[in-house]
Amino acid sequence: MPSPALRAAIAADIPALEALITRSATGLGTGFYTPAQTAALAREVFGVDSQLVIDGTYFVMDADGTPIACGGWSRRSTTFGGDKMKSVPDRLLDPATEAAKIRAFFVDPAMARRGYGSALMQHCTAAAAAAGFTQLELVATMPGVPLYLAHGFAVVERFELALAQGAVAAPMALMRRAIEVAAMPQALAAR
Repeated sequence: MPSPALRAAIAADIPALEALITRSATGLGTGFYTPAQTAALAREVFGVDSQLVIDGTYFVMDADGTPIACGGWSRRSTTFGGDKMKSVPDRLLDPATEAAKIRAFFVDPAMARRGYGSALMQHCTAAAAAAGFTQLELVATMPGVPLYLAHGFAVVERFELALAQGAVAAPMALMRRAIEVAAMPQALAAR
C-alpha cells in the first residue's frame, strides 16, 4: 500500500471523518472503556470540530481515497470534543502565554500502531510552533495516553468526565508539553 497522504481536512470530508471517529472510538477503546462509556463518549463528545476545519488546522491521512487517521491542533480555547460539545464561540489563544491545543486524534483500528498518529503529532507540533506557540496541551482519552506519553506529554491532571446526564463517568487526562526548539522552524528559533 502506498504511504498515506496528509492534507488539511475540508468540509466535504466531515461525514467520512465522523465515521472514522466512530470506528476508532469503538475499536480502540476496548479494554480502556466499558461499552457504556464508549457509547456515551461517541454520542456526547467525539466528533469533528468544524472550527478546526475552517481554520485549516485539522488534518486527514488518506489511503486509496479513504481516511485512515485524523487529528489537529488549535489556536482556540476549546480543549476537546466535537461540534456537539460547543456552547460558546472559541476565543483565540495568546501564543506568548497559552498552550496550543492538540485535538481529536483518531486512527482506524485496522491501521493502528503504524505511525500515523505520530506523523500527525509531528505535523501539528511543527504547525503550532510556526504559529508562535511554545506549549501544547490536550485532553486525552485513555487509549490515546500511550501515544501522547511517547511524544513527551506529561499528565497534569486526571479527571472523570460526567456523561449520560451523570449516569456514566469516563476517565480522561489533561496533558501538557513544551515544544522543543528543534521542532520550531529556523526563523522562529532565532527570535
